[in-house]
Amino acid sequence: MNHFQRKKGVLHAERISLEALAEAHGTPLYVYSTATLTRHWKVLHRSLAGIDHVVCYAVKANSNLAVLSLFARLGSGFDIVSGGELYRVLKAGGDPGKVVFSGVGKRDDEIAFALESGVRVLNVESAPELARVSIVARRMGVRAPIALRVNPDVDPKTHPYISTGLRENKFGVSIAEARRLYALAATDPALEIRGIACHIGSQITDLRPFLDAIARVRALAKDLATQGIRLGHLDVGGGLGITYRDEEPPHPDAYGAAIKKALTGWDGEVFLEPGRVLVGNAGVLVTRVLYVKKSGRKTFVVVDAAMNDLVRPSYYGAYHGIELAGAPRKDARELVCDVVGPICESSDFLAQKRRLPEPRPGDLLVVRSAGAYGFAMSSNYNARPRAAEVLVDGDRALVARKRETYADLVRGEQPLPEPGAVHRVRRMS
Repeated sequence: MNHFQRKKGVLHAERISLEALAEAHGTPLYVYSTATLTRHWKVLHRSLAGIDHVVCYAVKANSNLAVLSLFARLGSGFDIVSGGELYRVLKAGGDPGKVVFSGVGKRDDEIAFALESGVRVLNVESAPELARVSIVARRMGVRAPIALRVNPDVDPKTHPYISTGLRENKFGVSIAEARRLYALAATDPALEIRGIACHIGSQITDLRPFLDAIARVRALAKDLATQGIRLGHLDVGGGLGITYRDEEPPHPDAYGAAIKKALTGWDGEVFLEPGRVLVGNAGVLVTRVLYVKKSGRKTFVVVDAAMNDLVRPSYYGAYHGIELAGAPRKDARELVCDVVGPICESSDFLAQKRRLPEPRPGDLLVVRSAGAYGFAMSSNYNARPRAAEVLVDGDRALVARKRETYADLVRGEQPLPEPGAVHRVRRMS
């Protein structure tokens, strides 16, 4: 469910029309719904009622401070994959004691930052990383809380770019390797074993891969217990999918019930790392039509949003629903078109061969399901300032991120000095 509904034919975010938001804040514009974000988090949290659990929102899906602070106020934990994401969580008021630090390439400074901040656990994904965490912890005179991310070799049946639980993926360690590394960690005074983790991918629409992964990780945990290695928590990861087009992912209630059944008898904590399912359908991208271009048999609707604003269609071949923000004109004929942006790439499209009521220049289009991996994956390609982000709460709108300016594009850069100045610098050195 989401709170983007039509009222008298005009699409609204809660109680504010998207036309009014575009008029006030310009386009391209990301718009998020507080009511949707809140409801999604509470529904998922409620689905695990009865077991000791922590919902750790996957920050990579949408790292806007307003979104993070909303989840923090709801009591959420956070799943992070970089020092920058940890910084954002702390700035948003997140509890570091509910932070899970995942990722295959943690630098020494990121490990140190996490330990200084008091994160709940570092999910270690390789033998070399385990050694680095130990070295950094010894240097700091602390014990590092760790869990091993196990790669259970389960096919999540999703896009290969977002599959993470197969043996050919870069993530995690095999079950056999995990046994060896847990035994090693148990003898290292700089490490404190906290739990075990897995995460098999994203946009998963079937419960079976989740349950297969949990079964394999639980079996490993039981085996470790016989060796005297007790695990305080089991992190089942995230990856529950959403409806973009015609997908039918399980409802969070069914997801939670299945997890609870799979964990019957588990007496430790359970961590969950949802991302897309919380924010995906809580956000839209609003863009204005610039031109309608005919080229042979093709019709291109050229808009002011581009692949730098929303890369998923060109990167993953992802589908996003697109519709007019206003009520379609009664005389508008339906056309088949490509919705494209101004970027100098043929791959710059938001939709291809899409049926739409024929728009006119100045009309607003709304790209649905853009709350996850939308702004978070945006860039300044073609020297385009990134979009503004607005968080709507009822009849109020907060500018969660100002639109970038041309000055922002060159912040931190400098042109080449005059030739004479370069010569003088060289002579001084």
